[in-house]
Amino acid sequence: MMDAVPNTPDSAKLSSATVHEAAGRIGALPSAIKPLDLAWHLVAPAFPVRLPPGDNLWLHRAVYAAKPGDVLVADTGGGFEYGYWGEILAEAALARGLAGLVIHGGVRDAQRLRELGWPVFAERVCIRGTVKDPAGDGALGKPINLGGVDVAEGDLVVADADGVVVVPAARAAEVSVRSDERDRAEAETIRRLRAGETTLTIYGLG
Repeated sequence: MMDAVPNTPDSAKLSSATVHEAAGRIGALPSAIKPLDLAWHLVAPAFPVRLPPGDNLWLHRAVYAAKPGDVLVADTGGGFEYGYWGEILAEAALARGLAGLVIHGGVRDAQRLRELGWPVFAERVCIRGTVKDPAGDGALGKPINLGGVDVAEGDLVVADADGVVVVPAARAAEVSVRSDERDRAEAETIRRLRAGETTLTIYGLG
């Protein structure tokens, strides 16, 4: 699968809100998915994981199936009230060179995850333990859907304090360029505001 992360000097500056707008207001994952640390910023290709509610075995498998630099994007099948990920899995993912985790479900060991500095974006923090059923119905690298957003392997994931957005791999380069254009336009708007103009005049709202 081709790496979806745009290979440009500005790709690391991509913000979730700007990318969402630049892509045509698509790809925003459920707003409940937030970083454990607001300073974390993630731009990486997706590796989708589907796991049964209350079972994290497929996440253990995903750590070794994903490529270094990938972000695991996990669908828990609506079983939110479990801690699917903690310090042990984070250490394993760090050793593998993975970029981070986005999970529509819970994680635990929250303080230790913050100390490790490895980006985790989760729907909640929850201490409730999980099982590991070898016969559990899950999948690695297959498309998933989170809150109405399709996520396929290699799609561009941008995550920060505002939330998480996913853009199809085929549009990653285009959206990166459009995002950069939006950032430059906003910088000019800020310059004009600081020079004394108003948002009403700048946007023609008067």
